[in-house]
Amino acid sequence: MAEKACKRCRRLVKGNMCPACKDSELTKNWRGVLVIFDPESEIAKEAGITAPGKYAVKIK
Repeated sequence: MAEKACKRCRRLVKGNMCPACKDSELTKNWRGVLVIFDPESEIAKEAGITAPGKYAVKIK
C-alpha cells in the first residue's frame, strides 16, 4: 500500500486516517519526504511541525 499524505498536517500514513490529527482527508499527490526526530529543531520549527514523524514536503 502506497503512503498518502494528510492534507491537514502533511504526515505520511499508510491507512485511511491520520493517527496524529485524526483527519481522513488524505492524498496520493505529494512530493518530498521530511523525517523529523526532534520537533524542537530549526527545520521542524520552520516547517511548522510539532511532533516526530514522516511528513510530505509539498502536497499538490
